[in-house]
Amino acid sequence: MLLCLAVLLPPGLTPRRVRYDRRYRTLDKYRFIVGFLALPLAFYVLFVISPFLQAIYYSFTDWSGGPVANFVGFDNYRKMWNDERFWDSLEVSVLLLVVAPLLTLVLGMFFAYMITAGGRHRRGQAIAGVVGSSFYKVVYFFPQVLSVAIIAVVWGRVFNTNSGLINGGLDKAGVDGPAWLGGDQTLGLLSLLIVISWSFIGFYVVLFSAAMGAIPKDIYEAALLDGAGRARTFFSVTLPLIWDTVRTGWIYMGIQALDTFAICLVMVPSHVLKVTPVFLYERFRDGQYGYATSIGVVLLVLSMAFSVIVMRAGNRDRIEY
Repeated sequence: MLLCLAVLLPPGLTPRRVRYDRRYRTLDKYRFIVGFLALPLAFYVLFVISPFLQAIYYSFTDWSGGPVANFVGFDNYRKMWNDERFWDSLEVSVLLLVVAPLLTLVLGMFFAYMITAGGRHRRGQAIAGVVGSSFYKVVYFFPQVLSVAIIAVVWGRVFNTNSGLINGGLDKAGVDGPAWLGGDQTLGLLSLLIVISWSFIGFYVVLFSAAMGAIPKDIYEAALLDGAGRARTFFSVTLPLIWDTVRTGWIYMGIQALDTFAICLVMVPSHVLKVTPVFLYERFRDGQYGYATSIGVVLLVLSMAFSVIVMRAGNRDRIEY
């Protein structure tokens, strides 16, 4: 074997020299990668990892904003464990964590499928979206360009009990509208859920439309030839092929729902409904910085646990096409 290799190699190039050159090229490649990523990683550690570590440290102190932060161990976490207001806010946040991604992703996939492959057959096109699909993409994505504060203010006026758009329409129909944001926690949670889904659904319509558009048309045409309808095509073809995108969107939407702050703070009165980020903000406002950072650490752990659960539960064999 070595004799054959020696015959094939150029003069002066031995098998040992070949192994050495390959090792050198590999080392040189890794040096280039490390040198290229060193500065971005340094900025990431400085501006992302370092604040997380500082927050974890301050969660074990009685820091109140001054130069002194005394170490108090798990006192903040014990205080949190016995705080009923924290558990009430966490209950609302967990409900949003479960329901908001489900509602938003289901609607986003439905609209994306109709835009991409849910239209009637056209001449020369076996698979096509509904008429005006490009216009619908713009309309659905429009809330993404609006400020969260503007969204909260506008929808707060819409849900206003006396002069809101919804109750105004119900009054004209002879129906007394409910007090959406007047004191009932269930109606307040429903209102918040509607606004969250409305504000994020456009992003997932565009995301899922891009994923569905990457699926070869031949696969859809083969499903049509086999007699599959729209529902069967979606569940048997489209959903398995975009599952990685759905799982990623599920994690992202769950974190967004858990981190609902501005919409709840501006739109929903604090006596009606309070999510954990708003409860955290109030502790900062009261100067309880150590206690507030401990709440932030719990939200961080909850977000990571949610991501791991979704990754594990949604783990499937990757389908290549």
